[in-house]
Amino acid sequence: MKRYVQYGCGFSAPDEWINYDASPTLKFERLPFLGKIYTRNSQRFPTNVKYGDIVKGLPEMNNSCDGVYCSHILEHLAYQDFLKALKNTYLILKPNGIFRCVLPDLHSSIKNYIINYEQIEEPAHEFMRSTMLGIEKRESGIAGLTKSLFGNSKHLWMWDNKTLTSELKKVGFRQIRTAKFDDSSDPHFSLVEEENRFFGAVALECIK
Repeated sequence: MKRYVQYGCGFSAPDEWINYDASPTLKFERLPFLGKIYTRNSQRFPTNVKYGDIVKGLPEMNNSCDGVYCSHILEHLAYQDFLKALKNTYLILKPNGIFRCVLPDLHSSIKNYIINYEQIEEPAHEFMRSTMLGIEKRESGIAGLTKSLFGNSKHLWMWDNKTLTSELKKVGFRQIRTAKFDDSSDPHFSLVEEENRFFGAVALECIK
């Protein structure tokens, strides 16, 4: 039986995939009593989502997965954590297994910044907000400390096609190519991909 793993799945968790997320909210929701009455979010994680951190390593055996997918996750990692995530992804894939990843495209964002520079009043602000870089407001007190420790909404390291391809090669991936929405030869990926996630993004497919 084939095995497919998605990490950083959020609320998108098809039953045909093994879905992991490293959100502290997911961990809290799974507490025996408090988690059941937790209602801060309007939507709860699906019951088939497991807690798992690709940086630390997922509870999957090496060489066990036919496909691995992640969308808009790797840019939330510090560079050194990204390298660990990529290595752990490679380890759990079977030989000839497929890895597809989608991330915001820094090159595309920079081109838009240059094109719009003369057209808008505050282009730097627009660039920083659209790329989710920098800190617009530093929160103080317990709420600010909690958010800095457990929040993971900011983009910590941005990527373009050339740089991401280079890092994939270093890990050992081959046949690296630009991916488009729903263009994988393996139809299982159509169950996890969302077209809007490919807009303004760098998407790559590669083979172990």
